[in-house]
Amino acid sequence: MAEFLKLKKSNCKNCYKCIRHCPVKSIRFSGNQAHIVQNECILCGRCFVVCPQNAKQIADSTEVVRTLMSGRLPVIASVAPSFVANYENVGIESMRKALQKIGFADAEETAIGAAMVKKEYERILSEGTQDVLISSCCHSVNLLIQKHFPAALPFLADVMSPMLAHAADIKRRNPEAKVVFIGPCVAKKDEAEYYEGVDAVLTFEELSAWFEREHIVLDQTPDEKEGGLSRLFPTTGGILKAMDCKEKGYTYLAIDGVENCVAALRDIEAGKLHKCFIEMSACVGSCVGGPVMEKARHSAVQGTIAVSNYAGSTEFDVEMPSPDDMRKAFGYFERDNKMPSEAEIRDIMQKMGKNKPSDELNCGSCGYDTCREKAIAIYRGKAEISMCLPYLKDRAENFSDSIIQNTPNGIFVLNENLEVQQINRAALRMMNISRESDVLGEPVVRILDPKIFMDVKRTGRGVSGMHVYLAEYDRYVDQTIIFDRETRILICIMRDVTEEESEREKKEEVNRQTVEIADKVVEKQMRIVQEIASLLGETAAETKIALTKLKESIADE
Repeated sequence: MAEFLKLKKSNCKNCYKCIRHCPVKSIRFSGNQAHIVQNECILCGRCFVVCPQNAKQIADSTEVVRTLMSGRLPVIASVAPSFVANYENVGIESMRKALQKIGFADAEETAIGAAMVKKEYERILSEGTQDVLISSCCHSVNLLIQKHFPAALPFLADVMSPMLAHAADIKRRNPEAKVVFIGPCVAKKDEAEYYEGVDAVLTFEELSAWFEREHIVLDQTPDEKEGGLSRLFPTTGGILKAMDCKEKGYTYLAIDGVENCVAALRDIEAGKLHKCFIEMSACVGSCVGGPVMEKARHSAVQGTIAVSNYAGSTEFDVEMPSPDDMRKAFGYFERDNKMPSEAEIRDIMQKMGKNKPSDELNCGSCGYDTCREKAIAIYRGKAEISMCLPYLKDRAENFSDSIIQNTPNGIFVLNENLEVQQINRAALRMMNISRESDVLGEPVVRILDPKIFMDVKRTGRGVSGMHVYLAEYDRYVDQTIIFDRETRILICIMRDVTEEESEREKKEEVNRQTVEIADKVVEKQMRIVQEIASLLGETAAETKIALTKLKESIADE
């Protein structure tokens, strides 16, 4: 299959929205990027519509059509009947004029081919040999059956789609013509690639972009002549409304949306449905809700009203080809459906943190309905363990809790009402609190002076390493308070420095005592020096007197 639906890898943000909305889970994830599994994709285009980052893109065929136009052969547009839902108040005549301006030789309504298809359905039903008959107009439904419900293939009408029937009719009338289909569906690009008849497919978005580049404004003049009933084909139940549903014994059903189609196909495979004709459309609202209807006009209700108003009460006068010329073969597309063993599933589930049934939340955040389906997808290489949101949440919480609960620092969190929201074990020990439930939800004033928290909340400026003595707990702490404006919470981190403070006080006491002892020693030494000096002074005086007397006595002699 050519890749008509592609991925812009640089845009993918790993949000899993595409897999959550993919009805057949044909998207795999690897390296935090989404990848379309081509042999499972039914080209419903839902991933293209829901992607919030525009990471999905449809292959543009504008240059292919330009190349066709550059040749000598006429290029005729087959315009899907849903065009009136995309281009407000525009009829086929206005569309033909605009298309001729950009190079088309002519333009016709695909509804002409739809008239042939409905007549062929009526012929098959009139034979009464078909138990269940499923319409084959929607290529996404055809791919759904071919790839995912092969047991229902015998019930799929082997009839051309209106696009192929109209292209064949154009080429019968004009053998040299090239045909370009224009519609709201990406799957038609694949159908044109796989089956002969249509040379290129443009979406309404591609056509509108072309008109805009050429500065072409569509004329909103209504058509003069009435159209055919087959213009109703792009609406839910539109095929049935156009058909003559008179065959007795048959029940006529219209089903839209892949999920509803899947439910009906399961019933068919299980043998629960008999004698019915089922009109199936992959898109909710049928083609008027197609993935490439321009997003500003993507309303199935408004589209249905526009188509109903445009359709006539009579039918196109068409020349029916032979039944053989209307045939279309459908083959089975083999998929990789390998299934893991129960042991392999259990092993994967354990890696996902699903160790017991209560761990299997089946929340669907990964895109799969159950954890078991996700495990099978992992086994098939379509999913990664990290896609499980509860698993990642638990891992992150366990990791952060492990850090918070095992840090020696006291940590607690307050909401903007200054009520305790979280508190760790270290903080409980610091403040002599038995259980965290004793303070959770309580005002911080119950455990600490709230003034500093009120100041931080009011000013928005945190404090860092503020030295505080908690008198009620006889502890010294270095306190850091942070205010997160986005979440409106306050986080307080307290480092217990009581022991450090005690050591500091002990050192100060030792220093004080040392100074006192030194002062006493110095004082005592000074006293001793003074006493020695005094004694020396007295001895010197006595010696001086004695020597003077001795000197005088010698002198007298």
